[in-house]
Amino acid sequence: MSVIIRGAIKLYYYLNEDIIDDKTKNWFLIGSPWPGLGMLAVYLLLVTKCIPEFMKNRPAYDLRRTIACYNILQIIGCAYVFYQSMILGWFNNYKLICQPVGNGEADVIFAGKVCYSYFLLKVFDLLDTIFFAFRKKQNQISFLHVYHHFGMVAVSWGLVKWVPGGHATFMITLNSFVHIIMYTYYLLTILDDSYKQSVWWKKYVTQIQLIQFMALFVHFVLLVFAKDCGFPKEPAYILIPQNLFMVILFGDFYYRTYIKSPKKEEVLNGKLK
Repeated sequence: MSVIIRGAIKLYYYLNEDIIDDKTKNWFLIGSPWPGLGMLAVYLLLVTKCIPEFMKNRPAYDLRRTIACYNILQIIGCAYVFYQSMILGWFNNYKLICQPVGNGEADVIFAGKVCYSYFLLKVFDLLDTIFFAFRKKQNQISFLHVYHHFGMVAVSWGLVKWVPGGHATFMITLNSFVHIIMYTYYLLTILDDSYKQSVWWKKYVTQIQLIQFMALFVHFVLLVFAKDCGFPKEPAYILIPQNLFMVILFGDFYYRTYIKSPKKEEVLNGKLK
């Protein structure tokens, strides 16, 4: 047991002191993992137990205005991160494969404006689930939803702490672009109920998300097989299975929602739609 404890302590200090990036080590929520883990634990407790219990005998809150403002802020935030990542990196001197993490002044600016801002957006994303809970939409608080939000906070925190720049920021750029589309759709459904009833919109938003995860899967696989790469390969060993898992989960959701369910409906109606 003492060997296991010593090994765990050694691993903790290795991950939190030996291999961290000096640019970001003192930034809010980044220096220690405990505040972030505590925040995620509170998030899970709120959306799975506390808020559902609180709302049990209460009518659902009407949060349309609040959610509309939230979606606008998300669009602005994602557009900012996407723009900065392109201007400071991908339109400037970044290459698609094996882009290393730098330590110059420009890299400090990139880490703050892109990586850290993206992490804060993923924390902000947790409000999605909070809104569902207060609107008594527990059916939308699925394993896929909670896992995705929880996982993206953890992944983005790790990027800021260990590799705030380089190859992995392609994920930030692509995901921010996808979220601009996604939150624009959500905003439209709040402003006009007809969009909520449109399978066309929902279907293609899900397709875009699937394409995103497949592209990221390929991008990190390329990192593993690249030779003499200036970017560490360890993140790929985490993000390859993570993105593959997301492809499976979103693919299953897409099949059940847009392929299997419509067929059942067609049979019940006795006609082809």
